[in-house]
Amino acid sequence: MGGMSDAMTLPMPDWEKRFRAPRVSLPEWAEDAPDRSLFVSNATGTYELYAWDRAAGEQRQVTDRPNGTTDGVLSPDGEWVWWFSDTDGDEFGLWMRQPFGGGEDVPAAPGLAPSYPAGLAVGRDGLAVIGRSTDEDGTTVHVVREGAEPVEIYRHRESAGVGDLSHDGTLVALEHTEHGDAMHSAIRVVTLEGSLVAELDDTEGGARELGLEVLGFAPVAGDARLLIAHQRRGRWEPVIWDVAAGRETALTIDLPGDVSAEWYADGSALLIGHSFEARGELWRYDLGDHSLTRIETPRGSVSGATARPDGAVEYLWSSAAQPPAVRSAAGGVVLDPPGGKAPASVPVEDVWVDGPGGRIHALVQRPADAPEGRPLPTVFEIHGGPTWHDSDSFAAGPAAWIDHGYAVVRVNYRGSTGYGREWTDALKHRVGLIELEDIAAVRAWAVSSGLADPARLILSGGSWGGYLTLLGLGTQPDDWAVGLAAVPVADYVTAYHDEMEALKAMDRTLFGGTPEEVPERFRVSSPLTYVDEVRAPVYVSAGVNDPRCPIRQVENYVDRLAARGAVHEVYRYEAGHGSLVVEERIKQVTKEIDFAERHLGRR
Repeated sequence: MGGMSDAMTLPMPDWEKRFRAPRVSLPEWAEDAPDRSLFVSNATGTYELYAWDRAAGEQRQVTDRPNGTTDGVLSPDGEWVWWFSDTDGDEFGLWMRQPFGGGEDVPAAPGLAPSYPAGLAVGRDGLAVIGRSTDEDGTTVHVVREGAEPVEIYRHRESAGVGDLSHDGTLVALEHTEHGDAMHSAIRVVTLEGSLVAELDDTEGGARELGLEVLGFAPVAGDARLLIAHQRRGRWEPVIWDVAAGRETALTIDLPGDVSAEWYADGSALLIGHSFEARGELWRYDLGDHSLTRIETPRGSVSGATARPDGAVEYLWSSAAQPPAVRSAAGGVVLDPPGGKAPASVPVEDVWVDGPGGRIHALVQRPADAPEGRPLPTVFEIHGGPTWHDSDSFAAGPAAWIDHGYAVVRVNYRGSTGYGREWTDALKHRVGLIELEDIAAVRAWAVSSGLADPARLILSGGSWGGYLTLLGLGTQPDDWAVGLAAVPVADYVTAYHDEMEALKAMDRTLFGGTPEEVPERFRVSSPLTYVDEVRAPVYVSAGVNDPRCPIRQVENYVDRLAARGAVHEVYRYEAGHGSLVVEERIKQVTKEIDFAERHLGRR
């Protein structure tokens, strides 16, 4: 009993405090009632939705479910909180709604069966547009009015989604991939009856791989301007499309990297989000005189921003060293959760490495007390997506490794966003293998520079990063001492047949067809193909309800490891594609670090 008592009185390590520290998302505000806001927080130990009456200074928890809730939106009048109810993280369910001030949860669209979500736009006077995805029907879109049966206005086998609903509730903007390229959407604007109003398609029948994205209708009654993003100049940037007039208005925003935007509340200006080389910043673009004015933010990453009706800009900021906070451009913290604060970590270093497809950007962190000139055990923490990127932002996972004496390297391989369209689109057909070429180039730099001990290199990642981990362990068996794969693709053919419909469409785009149509491409890109070559100890964690990287294909891979007596451990947990429960996440990190240290001989 004495040992148990001593353990309970030990101080909590900083890495664990970072996971437990209360966090909040950027609050979303109701368009017609801006003092009513909705945000996500882990204050109870599980990520849930919270309503915030800013005028009254009151907050209350909206949802309370064992595996958490993060998908929610306010109605424009602020009277209702819509939230998506699935089963233990399987992402298949129904939209529910609850009065802003509290009350019973009721189905938001009683006539609709459960589905995967494919976009939602909540309008005024009980109007909503709901996108749904199922294996049987592909994508459908329904208009829902209180007291009436849902009306279907769109259906297609390929992936699509609801982009936005105009302020007056007469026009619906849809993103669709009817041309068969799930990575590059076209935009269609229809009436509430589904009649075509306008179409914008930069793919030209698939001849050019250019995508469009809906950013939002102008927040002004009777205004048919739609803010969209395009890739015509090799990067994401905004343009205004007047749907009624069929006219586009170019914006003179001369900034490198990707540019996004949202409307100021009166429609006279745009709040510009600028992402370049793993960092973000904000600008105001005046539509009257076309002036571009910088909004001062600290160096790091802005992961969300909004311009409130009085013109005040609020944003969610962090850096690799400093934990996130919701700030005001006028100064100060907007929403400060109660409880302990997350301890700081170490800054990130930028490294550029020449690779087979061009310069590769890597983000490197090393312990502050690392001995000079001595190579370190090093974790290559590979991001998911693949259309995502690591940034100079706070992450409790990498910080935990640093606290345990490891260097951490994160690679924005080909396929990552933020480095131009060609970089993002480069991984088609040789899926996984291209990314691993870039990771190998950065690994060679890490060893030759003296940062990494080649005998103590860990390949680690979740989702697509977990897939690349397993694929890397089999195709680069001499390069890695340990592999840690969370919610991975492990057997690509089985994964394709079991995954949710929207991901099937993405895989057909990446590979150029189904496993039956292009079997060789799936074979050479599947970790299962190389499982017998794996020599490093492998740790795999998987959610049993995961619709993205389903459990059956993980079991196929694990069974092959077991059949040949390979060193491995498997952890299965009752959730989907990751967990929203803080204790569960801490448990997973503890298991990963323990596995690595046992097999690297550090314990």
